[in-house]
Amino acid sequence: MAEWTIDDVAARFSDAADTGRRLPPVRVQGYFNTWPAFVRKEWEAFSAGETVYRPFPPSPVDIDRMLETMRWVQWLDVEQRHLVWMRAKRYGWRDISIRFACCTKTAQRHWQRALQTVTDRLNGVMARDGMNNIEQY
Repeated sequence: MAEWTIDDVAARFSDAADTGRRLPPVRVQGYFNTWPAFVRKEWEAFSAGETVYRPFPPSPVDIDRMLETMRWVQWLDVEQRHLVWMRAKRYGWRDISIRFACCTKTAQRHWQRALQTVTDRLNGVMARDGMNNIEQY
């Protein structure tokens, strides 16, 4: 990819969240059930646990892209990480603004600034820190 944009980075975070949602559940290894499978009656089936429907597992390429995107998160502050992942998981701006105790426009500006930080880092753009020192990524 020649030049990264904020939209490209936002799409990659959204894809990473979707890939994480499609991963199989984590289970404790080494335990198994020796009971035979049996058919429940209707009234017994109501207490059965909810099954989570996962349409199809992610491909290895999707998982590699997700892991690469998750490494980008290390370039952000903790609050920026939460903000970016909440938006990637398709939370509404109202829910995000309540979580961060700010108005929706401020939350959107913080989100854009976090994505701009990642974009600059990916493009190798020089950035200024708080003391006007120039850093090359």
